Amino acid sequence: MSNLPFSIEEYINRQSEFHSHLPDNSIVIIPTNNLSTRSNDTSFPFRGNSYMLYLCGWADPEAFFVSSNNSGEWKTSLFVQPNDTLAEIWEGRRIGIELAKEKWPVDDSFSILEINTKIESMLDDNKHVYIIQGLSESLDTLVHKSLTTKSRSRNLNGKGPISVSDPSYILDEMRLIKSPAEIEILKMSAELASEAHIKAISATKPGIGEWEIQSIIEGYFISNKSEYSYRSIVGGGSNATILHYCANDSIINDGDLVLVDAGCEIYGYASDITRTWPVNGKFSKEQKEIYDLVLSAELAAIEACQIGAPFRASHHAASKVMALGLIKLGILNCTLEEALGDDYDGPYRNFFMHGTSHSLGLDVHDVGVISPNGEKYGRALKEGMVLTVEPGLYFADWRTDVDIPSKYSGIGIRIEDDILITKNGPIVLTSSCPKTIDEIELIINR
Repeated sequence: MSNLPFSIEEYINRQSEFHSHLPDNSIVIIPTNNLSTRSNDTSFPFRGNSYMLYLCGWADPEAFFVSSNNSGEWKTSLFVQPNDTLAEIWEGRRIGIELAKEKWPVDDSFSILEINTKIESMLDDNKHVYIIQGLSESLDTLVHKSLTTKSRSRNLNGKGPISVSDPSYILDEMRLIKSPAEIEILKMSAELASEAHIKAISATKPGIGEWEIQSIIEGYFISNKSEYSYRSIVGGGSNATILHYCANDSIINDGDLVLVDAGCEIYGYASDITRTWPVNGKFSKEQKEIYDLVLSAELAAIEACQIGAPFRASHHAASKVMALGLIKLGILNCTLEEALGDDYDGPYRNFFMHGTSHSLGLDVHDVGVISPNGEKYGRALKEGMVLTVEPGLYFADWRTDVDIPSKYSGIGIRIEDDILITKNGPIVLTSSCPKTIDEIELIINR
């Protein structure tokens, strides 16, 4: 029943690296996510905690990854749902305790029903607790009690923890750099999302509903045993100027552009793609002008993704192209320096108001501190990092706070790709998803 995406050795290596950052006499407690109620007695689809997926690949609900080294070496264990015939009749087969130990990268496994009793005993034997808090109220309470009452109750012998810490800062740093095996899955996710976008582009016609495009893309994910990594954005016409638009309930009219921001995940690893295209298969003159500007900015931002460059180098590269283009189009009437502002916060931000890049991995907005040492423009990029590049321009026809030439009113365009940082320069993982004007028009009209 094991369906692990990586070898046992890969998980053991991750655990070993993680443990190497921790002191002796430590215990690590990582719960998975809780089931979330959708309505009354129905739940949202379960998605495992990313730290749990990263350390041991466990994807089922009601589980804990626990490790400790009070005996001089690290011992790992999983607490999981025990086999239960009645529960399995209603909810599906469980992996169970024995198979968890046999097939997963841990030394031992136990019933989730024993978690409080066993953790209470383990807390007595360890000085340092590393726990992801906020996911298990009972264990949070147990750890707090063990820390605050050890010298005032039964533990007068000095046993019990002296500190409680969050282990995520260590794991987040590890997750920033993807292993070769992780990169292969990210490539699969990027390719699947690219195929879904092509399906949607080729099916587009005037009068199509935003929800129909959404169903084409997400249906393709499902048909390939995947699922979306975030709620799909399908914005036709002026809806494309709303950055996190997700109603997806409008008809897209002849002459409108549609902006689609959609990605999938495979074994938890996400892709994140945005494409914008004309539903009638032909960009207008004004749409071309804005599209060419955004595409030029994206290409410049991708080129800036070099080892050693600061994380925000892509944003600075895109911003310079955008600002200059807005001046040339007559949308801004100022110098390039004035358009950019003192710290890339000038008037060009009225039309390009979000960042250009974020990390990508087990979360679509992946973990990792961008400026761990207070770097003004972010940490230096390293080989194995994966990030998005997604510049956009938005001219909302409902805004009254900025002046927009009427010929551009209602246009919203974003182009986004997933980028792998390598010693030979950036690699576009989503390169099979077309983005030139000629390519897009050919697919729609074909």
